[in-house]
Amino acid sequence: MTFNETEVEILELIEKDSRLSIDTIAKMVNKSKEEVEAIVRKFEELKIIVEYNTIVNWRKVDGHEGVTAMIDVKVTPKRGVGFDAIAERIYRYPEVKSVYLMSGAYDLSVVIEGKSMSEVGNFVSDKLSTLDSVLSTTTHFVLKKYKHDGTIFDHGEEDKRIVVSP
Repeated sequence: MTFNETEVEILELIEKDSRLSIDTIAKMVNKSKEEVEAIVRKFEELKIIVEYNTIVNWRKVDGHEGVTAMIDVKVTPKRGVGFDAIAERIYRYPEVKSVYLMSGAYDLSVVIEGKSMSEVGNFVSDKLSTLDSVLSTTTHFVLKKYKHDGTIFDHGEEDKRIVVSP
């Protein structure tokens, strides 16, 4: 699909900050509120805007750090559906946050989150590696997140934790 310059600019603004109001976006692109609302609604209906997300720095909240792992997965693609069928089986697990088809030494990159390394290990050994098409896995644990989806964490500030009471 081809979009005009204003439509692309609106997408870029929303991607950078999904909390911008329609009024603010309208002023930034020099269009009416109604025009911008119609453009955003069209993008949502076409699933160009798929979802609005928030990035949370869980390291600053005691008891909610969790563990993130990136798992390299070698698979045997299925005739007629290629990698899609196995990717779909994997992304249906609630622990799985992302699945990517990759070029290079492995086929899929799977990002999962768990409460502990043990929980991630159990996912890999009990669920992921037992799937028919999975030939091998290599698990990498994220030790510290510096930047995620364009957002820089901490900016060199000291790590101040916030304790959440039950």
